[in-house]
Amino acid sequence: MESLRKMHAEPALTRERAASRGRWYLCRSICIMALFCIVLARAASAFAIPERLVYDLTWTGVKAGTATLEVANDMDTIRMISTARSANWVSVFYTVEDRVETILAKGKSAIFIAQPRNYRMKIREGRHRRDKEVIYDHARKKATFIDHLDNDRKEFAINEHTFDPLSVLYYVRTLKLDVGRSVYMELFDSRKLWNVEVQVLRKERISSILGEVDTVVIKPLLKSEGIFNRKGDMLIWLTDDQKKIPVRMQTKVAVGSITATLVDGMY
Repeated sequence: MESLRKMHAEPALTRERAASRGRWYLCRSICIMALFCIVLARAASAFAIPERLVYDLTWTGVKAGTATLEVANDMDTIRMISTARSANWVSVFYTVEDRVETILAKGKSAIFIAQPRNYRMKIREGRHRRDKEVIYDHARKKATFIDHLDNDRKEFAINEHTFDPLSVLYYVRTLKLDVGRSVYMELFDSRKLWNVEVQVLRKERISSILGEVDTVVIKPLLKSEGIFNRKGDMLIWLTDDQKKIPVRMQTKVAVGSITATLVDGMY
C-alpha cells in the first residue's frame, strides 16, 4: 500500500514541479518584456509623437517668416517634416519656401526609435533652388543621392547608424547632454558622409512661450542644408528636461542672422 501511494504521489509531485517551473518561466518572461518596454519607452519619451512646433522667424529683430517642425506616426513609419516660409513683405524681394521631409522605418535602429528610409529636400531661397532626395538602404549600407534638378543619381557608402539632416535633431533630443562634453553622430548629406560634432556649450535660463525655462545650448558643427542655407554657426536652445524641446534656434545667413522662436504647437 505504501509503495502504491508513492506511485500515485510522484506523478502529482512531478506535475506540481512542472507547473511551478512553468509559472516561474512565465513570470520571468513577463518581467523581461516589461523591462524591454520600459527601455523603449524611455528612449522614445524624449519627444512626443505626434508633435508639432511652430516658430516665428525674425531677421535682425523683425518678423520675416514662419517655420514648423512636425513628427507623426504613419503606420509602420515615422514622418518628420520641416517647413519655412517668408513673410509677404520679405517675399517681395527674397522668397523663402523650404520643405524638408524624412520617412523613418520603425524599430529598425538599435540606437534610435526608427531608421531613415527616405529624405527629400525642396528649397527656394531667393534665386537659390534645390530639389534633392536620398534613399537609404541600411541593409546594403548604401545611400542613393538624387538631384531632381540636374537629373543626377549616384550611390554612396554609409554605415549602420547613419542619420539624415532632419532626424539627427530628434536623435540629439534623446541623448544625455552634459555641458563641455560633445556628442557625435554620422550624417549623410550633400553627397558626403559627415562625422558631426554637437557641442554642448552651456545652460541658460530664458523667457519662452513655456514661461521662464532652463535650457541647454548646443552648437551643431555641420554644413548641411535645411530650414536655412547657413553661412555660419547655428545655436539651438533645448529645454533642460526630458523632452528637450527646441524653444529657440539662431543661425547666421548671407546677411545678418535669423532667429526661430517657438510660438505655438503641440508637444
